[in-house]
Amino acid sequence: MSDLSDPIGAAATQFSHVKPGDTPWRSDGLRDFFLYRDLGVAAATHGRVIAHLVKANQAPEKGTGWHRHEADFQIVLMTKGWAKFMYEDQVTLVEAGDCVHQRPGIVHYLFDYSPDMEYLEIVSPAAFGTVDAPAATEHVPPPTPWA
Repeated sequence: MSDLSDPIGAAATQFSHVKPGDTPWRSDGLRDFFLYRDLGVAAATHGRVIAHLVKANQAPEKGTGWHRHEADFQIVLMTKGWAKFMYEDQVTLVEAGDCVHQRPGIVHYLFDYSPDMEYLEIVSPAAFGTVDAPAATEHVPPPTPWA
């Protein structure tokens, strides 16, 4: 039986406060055309959750390809710019201020984004998997060229 006085393991979770200059933008994340900035949540939660900022680093050429994530929970909060995703067979424009909950296992493809695109991504667990998936549709619109 779980301890209701500590429903999410707060005793094992640490306080974390990361300022903009505390963690660098890194290019060794999931996609080489994006930069990633760790927000300290994975360490504070001992890997139960990751929160990081993701931003465009190169113009979209081929996008992410069709894939799904092995995760229990994932949200994307677009903070700057925009991105276009295929969620299964639907084009979805995600603009600054939009929040997307990507249900577990949804097949998707990020195929276009603005030069200033930046989003907050929160995923559980922190070490989530990414698996290539069959195309949900053969038609994926081309990316918008950057000036």
